[in-house]
Amino acid sequence: MPGLALVDDGKNTMASQLVDRLREAIVSGQLEAGSKINLERARGSFGVSLSPLREALARLISDGLVVFEDNRGYRVAPVSLSNLAEITRLREELEVLALRQAIAIGTVDWEGDVMRALHRMNRIERDPGTPDTLERWEAYHREFHLTLIAGCRLPLLLNFCGVLLSLNDRYRRSFLRRTPGGDRNVAQEHGEIAQGAVARDADFACERLREHIHRTGTNLQRHLADKLSP
Repeated sequence: MPGLALVDDGKNTMASQLVDRLREAIVSGQLEAGSKINLERARGSFGVSLSPLREALARLISDGLVVFEDNRGYRVAPVSLSNLAEITRLREELEVLALRQAIAIGTVDWEGDVMRALHRMNRIERDPGTPDTLERWEAYHREFHLTLIAGCRLPLLLNFCGVLLSLNDRYRRSFLRRTPGGDRNVAQEHGEIAQGAVARDADFACERLREHIHRTGTNLQRHLADKLSP
């Protein structure tokens, strides 16, 4: 179980810090799909009592990353082709909906935030031999996608999109561990989406985003099918 003891920083509760640590461990593949989560080992690893640990796991259950089974306890949620297909379809619909709304009502500050997020992401050179660069790019990639739709100002929709992005990242990061350089010009795709958004060209930006999500989903489906085949 990866992790260091948590500290009370006055801003985030122990459970909130645990949620972030456990989510990253699951999404990154440190905790494998379907694996059992040993409460005593996790409690000792993070230096917390069972109460905040159970609270954190309950939140991750609601996010679809953890499952609880009677007589078996907590496990990392399994992966499947059907689950990935559903995530991809929902991302296409909900993120495009959020982006169209953001383009309609987003402020000038939102435009600046989008371009800054794009710049930060593009400044990171992903080096397979330097895991730190991959982790930093992942953080900036997530920030870009969430910033892109943040201008919609619809909290429930943004929360759903954030959950779906985490679920999708579990599959995508497994794919990138095998092909760290990717298989296409993702930087160009991100750039087209961002430029279309700040230019207020909703049809162009939304179509590029839909294609981007769909293309990623198709690649991940092929990767997972190969991985699951006997």
